[in-house]
Amino acid sequence: MNNEAEKNDIRAGCCEVKITDRALGITFPMTVMYPADAPERTVRLGPYPVEAARDAAPREGRFPLVLISHGSGGSPYVYRSLARHLARSGFVVGLPEHPHNHRGDNTYEGTIHNLACRPRHLRMAADWFDRDEVFKERVRPDGYSVIGHSMGGYTALAAAGGVPTCFPDESPDGQPHRIDAARDPRIRSLVLLAPASVWFRKEGALSGVRLPILMLCAEHDPFTPAFHAGIILQGVADPHKIRYRTVANAGHFSFLSPFPAEMISPAFLPSQDPPGFDRVPFHETLQDEITEFLLSEPRGRGDNFHRM
Repeated sequence: MNNEAEKNDIRAGCCEVKITDRALGITFPMTVMYPADAPERTVRLGPYPVEAARDAAPREGRFPLVLISHGSGGSPYVYRSLARHLARSGFVVGLPEHPHNHRGDNTYEGTIHNLACRPRHLRMAADWFDRDEVFKERVRPDGYSVIGHSMGGYTALAAAGGVPTCFPDESPDGQPHRIDAARDPRIRSLVLLAPASVWFRKEGALSGVRLPILMLCAEHDPFTPAFHAGIILQGVADPHKIRYRTVANAGHFSFLSPFPAEMISPAFLPSQDPPGFDRVPFHETLQDEITEFLLSEPRGRGDNFHRM
């Protein structure tokens, strides 16, 4: 994909926007990366340097839309290298910051509010692209894909037709409750990276998910171990629509963009990988694998997908 991007001289544009939900009384940021023609320069997304053309005009044409949902207590910026790669490969990418469940404010973690609101954030992000005067002419009208890591995997499944149930300790009355996470029919495919799925253990909870899925899990993952993938494989309507593999020797945070050298420390868990695992070359392969899946999937039918 890098060779194709260079051949077409696609650069990555980058801008920051705000999304407002008056019903919930919230406003939250979303980073957008997209194909552009302007020269890339070193810009900063939070604490991270990225080569991109900040606030550049999007390239002419219509491009598929991808939304990336970050993990609980995380940040959209930790998927910056994947987003940039996708932008340079001809995708528009939205990276919303989930309100009250991010690094700066994690007050919704472990609550029914978080389970109910996260899928809504994706719908709101997609709505923003439909309404924005610039991007509504640059995004293809045939739906969008979702990439979700960890709690972002939960979010993707709930938005795509999954019916989650909260745990008793997540609700104010101490009872489990079915979460009404209205399916967004615009979602065409999912990429699940070390997905969290325990809220979908009830029979039939994932039977409404009928989309092509690329699912990658980590061999050494104490946060979303292998049984999370099993819930998905056994729960979706047709497991033959899932491409699934376990990444050898990877850890839960290995799917995050490589961190700058000065941030890599045993005290900063997201920067750590199992001994012997090299995150940098893995991400080159990961980016190509995800891009190939998104380019080749049959826009929601899943006819040609198989288990790996």
